[in-house]
Amino acid sequence: MPRIITLCYRKVIDATSRKPWDKLVFADTYTEFRMQAPNFNPGQQYRSFGQLLQYVPGAEQLHFLVSAAVRGYLQQLGGLVPDVPDNLGRHFLRFSQFQFEIINSDLLDQSRHQVAVSFYSEPLLWHDTIGTYLLVSAAEAPATAGAALPTSLFQLPPFLSIYSLQPSV
Repeated sequence: MPRIITLCYRKVIDATSRKPWDKLVFADTYTEFRMQAPNFNPGQQYRSFGQLLQYVPGAEQLHFLVSAAVRGYLQQLGGLVPDVPDNLGRHFLRFSQFQFEIINSDLLDQSRHQVAVSFYSEPLLWHDTIGTYLLVSAAEAPATAGAALPTSLFQLPPFLSIYSLQPSV
């Protein structure tokens, strides 16, 4: 019996990222971090994001404030999770929510900037596991008796996890 799952893909972006989209997100989130951090560090007493979190009340707001730099780039993805193709090499996994986080950053050293975007998929029906592959379909797909149901077969790459699981009704 199929179960309804939601997947979460955590995309880590840092100075070693090579894809054009990743490079743009890296550069713009670093710029935004440098613009927002002085609001929490008026005396320029702290240099790193970790120090700000440790010593400045409210500095955790930087996650949200810097996320503004990512929103336009998310629209470029057309609702598809990057880096997670099906067995045919097509991007199929649609996301409905995301969460941005600053992992690390340094006001004086861009090479230490590291962020993550977690993409939460739209609900999927998990039909079967075939070796190291999952067979899924869209949860809202019509369930007409005897009708063929479009599916996607894919292997779980690193940083992709089943975020939630519920029995189908």
